[in-house]
Parts: sequence; C-alpha cells; structure tokens
Amino acid sequence: MPYSPEQIHELDVLIRYKLDSTYQGIKVHKTASPETIEAVKRLYQKGLITQIDGGYLTELGIKAAEHAQTLLLMLGPAYEKAS
Repeated sequence: MPYSPEQIHELDVLIRYKLDSTYQGIKVHKTASPETIEAVKRLYQKGLITQIDGGYLTELGIKAAEHAQTLLLMLGPAYEKAS
C-alpha cells in the first residue's frame, strides 16, 4: 500500500522538527501551502503535536518524527555509501 499524498505531507511536517530539544517547536502560518496547513491540523487531531498550527511534538509525535527522520536518512543517496 503506497503512502497517500496526505501522509507524505504529514511526513514533510514531521521532518521539520528538531529532535535535539523538546523546547523547539514550529509555527505554521496562514501563508503556508494549503497541504501543509491541513497536514498540521491532522497531526494535531492524531495527537502528534500540541497545537493546531504546529507547536511542540507530543511523546507520540517525537517517536513519529524520529521514525520519519530516520527513514528519510535511510532512503537518501548517502546512506548506501555509508553502509
């Protein structure tokens, strides 16, 4: 089953979070793309972030962002060379 466009947009949001500090969140402004705004709303509804316009990652959100960011690294061209 392939990722849906909505899931891809959610993953794009999750990889924007910096994981080295839980005190750093994101704010999605009304000038962002409609797909990004909707993705952030869905992440909030799923309990992965604290605010409907971004905010901080929840505990579940931290896990999701870690997985999303790891997957991005693993699928990147440099990963194969590093192995």
